[in-house]
Amino acid sequence: MSEPRIPPLPADQLETEHSDLLDTISRDTTGASNVITTFLRHPQLLRQWMPLSGGLLYGSLLPHRDRELLILRTASTCHADYEWAHHVVIGKQAGLTDEEIKRVRNGPADDSWSNDDAVLLTAADELHHNSHISDTTWAALAARYNEKQLIEVPILVGQYHMVAFALNSFGVELEPGF
Repeated sequence: MSEPRIPPLPADQLETEHSDLLDTISRDTTGASNVITTFLRHPQLLRQWMPLSGGLLYGSLLPHRDRELLILRTASTCHADYEWAHHVVIGKQAGLTDEEIKRVRNGPADDSWSNDDAVLLTAADELHHNSHISDTTWAALAARYNEKQLIEVPILVGQYHMVAFALNSFGVELEPGF
């Protein structure tokens, strides 16, 4: 795609509804992302989606490093460059090394992964390809996580699939610096 199919809403087109919604969204010093400003074109959907999205990112019960492995693997399998670029930064903040982030693209078959990390990548791949986690993978996850964390795994991967599908379809462009 040479340009976005649905471009971000320009600042000069913001109405009170948009400004009020932006005020409720926690933004860093760079301002609202292209994801948010694109989704502003459908304020009702953005308002409904943000609690789930923010809850999974900022309130996850999974260890942050594990969460980011699942998200990065999902971004990789979905060819979601925007999602990948943003979560490389977040993944580093969560403790992933540059080498680990590169290896995410190789998937769970890369024998450099610990068993725990390989199981997470396998779960993301199984969800992507089969729409469910196999009994073997589930048992390995259940040995490590409590019930609430187990519930989060497919919800997290599904959320980032949904976002990847939308961003890829809309042609959301990366902000400068990514």
